[in-house]
Amino acid sequence: MVFSKRDKEVLALIAKGFSNKEIADRLFLAEGPVKNRVSMILEKTGVRNRTEAALKAREIGVL
Repeated sequence: MVFSKRDKEVLALIAKGFSNKEIADRLFLAEGPVKNRVSMILEKTGVRNRTEAALKAREIGVL
């Protein structure tokens, strides 16, 4: 699994419990691209939800 710098930024914010809107505001993005990035992260990690993605990222050393 290869995670871009932006993937890692989004994962870190997911792990802190931020919503898509909060992530978008924090990273100066629109909410749509954040939703797309979260979907790609879920696909890359092979999990079904944000919590599992954060746990998987920690497990594999991304966070």
